Amino acid sequence: MPSLLRSVASPSTMVEVGSEERDVNFDLNEDEEMLKALAERFVDDHYDLDRRRGYLADPNGFSPAMWSLLAELGLVAAPLSMESGGLSLDATAIATVFEALGRGLVVEPLTENILVAARLLERVAPADLAEGWMESLAMGTRRVALAHAEHGARGGLTFVECAVRTDGSLCGVKSCVPAGAGVDAFIVTARESGSATDEAGIALFLVEANAPGVAVNPWRMADGSIAVTLTLDAAPATRLVGSLADVRENDLLASLARSAEAIGIMQLLFDATLDYLRTRRQFGVSLGSFQAIQHRMSAQYAAIEQARALLNLAMVSQGSDAFASAVHGLRAFVAPASVELGHEMIQFHGGMGVTDELFIGHGHKRLLVLSRWPESPEVALDRYAGVLA
Repeated sequence: MPSLLRSVASPSTMVEVGSEERDVNFDLNEDEEMLKALAERFVDDHYDLDRRRGYLADPNGFSPAMWSLLAELGLVAAPLSMESGGLSLDATAIATVFEALGRGLVVEPLTENILVAARLLERVAPADLAEGWMESLAMGTRRVALAHAEHGARGGLTFVECAVRTDGSLCGVKSCVPAGAGVDAFIVTARESGSATDEAGIALFLVEANAPGVAVNPWRMADGSIAVTLTLDAAPATRLVGSLADVRENDLLASLARSAEAIGIMQLLFDATLDYLRTRRQFGVSLGSFQAIQHRMSAQYAAIEQARALLNLAMVSQGSDAFASAVHGLRAFVAPASVELGHEMIQFHGGMGVTDELFIGHGHKRLLVLSRWPESPEVALDRYAGVLA
């Protein structure tokens, strides 16, 4: 997939990225426009509030039929490498697709199952293991999830108590595995040596979901999606070749996608509220004619524009030493700003804003989850400031 950074005669601007200046063009290229149109058409054809409720009600928290359709459209495979049947999407293409999916409040777990888990497996699996898994993951016929979070983890610090036994099996509990219901395998972080908070001594393992000693307890997150608690009791596992550093580096594009999705939701809620304020009348005039409301909406419009500017900076930073910092800075701004916007849009709608009858309540719940998972915005700010690795 061609990058957004290209030297052409179209209008461009100089942007300081890390220690260098780059001449960048913020217009989407033809391939990126095609991906955006594909995602938007999927939303237009298959998503409204009633259907979204039905998709969430599935035991896995999304529609298997819609997942298969996304696979047919190529959106499941697209973030994977070309060797795995994907398009090796760059940051610009991923942000474009996920912002469009965010505007539709799409519930299919492309971020957790593909950007996080499938891309990680592609990165850390031995060649023979990858050969047996990647084709089916790209086709959407199998799914994997990353199982890392444990109850003792706090404030972005490394915490892994799940342990490797002498026979190579795993014992421990992973408290929150989003999109872990119905998956075929888990990528599990487990400790081979050291104390619970040591960075060293953590390895990655593949554990099949139907293996003995594997227990999965599903539960609903705040936005209605399904996460699971994974309990391992001498569960057989296959050691992978990566480490926790691979998990963190791999998660950068996933974090970018989460922020892009949040920006898409912010735009959806803003547009819906703007239409409401133009049509809802009180004291004989539209609500949108009140100056205090105009000021509050202007502030939220500015927040969306700031978020999109930071997203653009993160996109054009890919390939430089500033990329990780730009992604952390983006998340540190978008996470709290998106929740505040959700609060404001609910206030403008009154009691109806918190119900399941409007997109406002659905979008706000999704923003709450995106703002706190996998880490809080305060942790992202610490990473941006260099306090945390």
